[in-house]
Amino acid sequence: MKISNRTLALIASFLLIGALVYYFSDIVAYTLIAWVLSMVGKPLMNFYQQYIRIWKFRIGTNLAAVLTLLTFFLVVGLLIRIFLPPIIEQVNNLAGVDYHAIAQVLQEPLRNLEDELHAIGIINPTDSLAKMLESTFSNWLEPATIGVLFGNLIAAAGSILVGTAAVLFITFFFLREQGLFVNFVVALMPEQYSAQVRKAIDDSATMLSRYFRGLLLQMLSITVFVSFFLSILGVKNALLIGFIAAFLNIIPYIGPIIGAVFGVIFTISSGLQLDFYTELLPLIIKVVAVFAGAQAFDNYVLQPVIFSKSVLAHPLEIFIVVLMGAKLNGILGMVLAIPAYTVLRAVARAFLSEFNIVKHLTERMAKVGGRNDEQT
Repeated sequence: MKISNRTLALIASFLLIGALVYYFSDIVAYTLIAWVLSMVGKPLMNFYQQYIRIWKFRIGTNLAAVLTLLTFFLVVGLLIRIFLPPIIEQVNNLAGVDYHAIAQVLQEPLRNLEDELHAIGIINPTDSLAKMLESTFSNWLEPATIGVLFGNLIAAAGSILVGTAAVLFITFFFLREQGLFVNFVVALMPEQYSAQVRKAIDDSATMLSRYFRGLLLQMLSITVFVSFFLSILGVKNALLIGFIAAFLNIIPYIGPIIGAVFGVIFTISSGLQLDFYTELLPLIIKVVAVFAGAQAFDNYVLQPVIFSKSVLAHPLEIFIVVLMGAKLNGILGMVLAIPAYTVLRAVARAFLSEFNIVKHLTERMAKVGGRNDEQT
């Protein structure tokens, strides 16, 4: 009966947490974002408390938390200062592009491709590939559509401001009191599971903090790689294209393809005056080659380091988890799949370690955890 009662209490606790997450999803999202920011900002907190002094006194946790948040604002403001002007310029360029002129520039190569597609039956003989592309881009990027998009963003500004204020307020207290989030979650669980809950949260926090720091390093590396080589090739707005490529690279597998498409579109829209075969086509090929090189650099250098040192999962696991995330919630599911899987593995290791499947999926975590315990 003792085991049965403990099991029932554990199930009831998980059901309670699930109900709270479902009913207060917005508040839970703010809290989780604040927790992630507090993990990212923890090294800054330690730095400010150790090395920043006022006269002979080290600063306290309150001031260190404020300085950490100000650092976040400084980084975000710097990114806005660097990328917002070229984004506005590129949006204006795309809104004013003569898509018929693009179709004229691509008329001959599109006609050759169109003949091939007609021959193999992909498109109807009466369809024109040039008109299809012109219509598609006109619908996506015409001024009215862009105006509606910005209108929706302005309409959502109120909710964004409220959410940002809530996240910053919660982050401040998580930074000032490092165990606040853990203590709150532990309080929702039966007392006999306190040690396991703390272990699960500690493992999750360790891996997630390393994962997000690695993700930032990945974005920085992709931005530098793409923008550097595009600048050498003379492509306009190379830094913006590099940043977009790095940002879209967060989406597993399909993100780099979308980034490459954006890079090609920007290149074409900026080179309508160029001859297609002698100038524009070689430039497009070079842009695609840069994106292919960036993807190879990411696949063989950056991702193995990030996944091996943070997620501690086999690449096949990651692939299947990402597919499951896409099935559940599309692109957002793909982006959140790896962090969610990281947390689930930590929880399973803490509560279900007697099952063979859990032992197999978390064996690398156990090895790293054992080495960390020996070092400490």
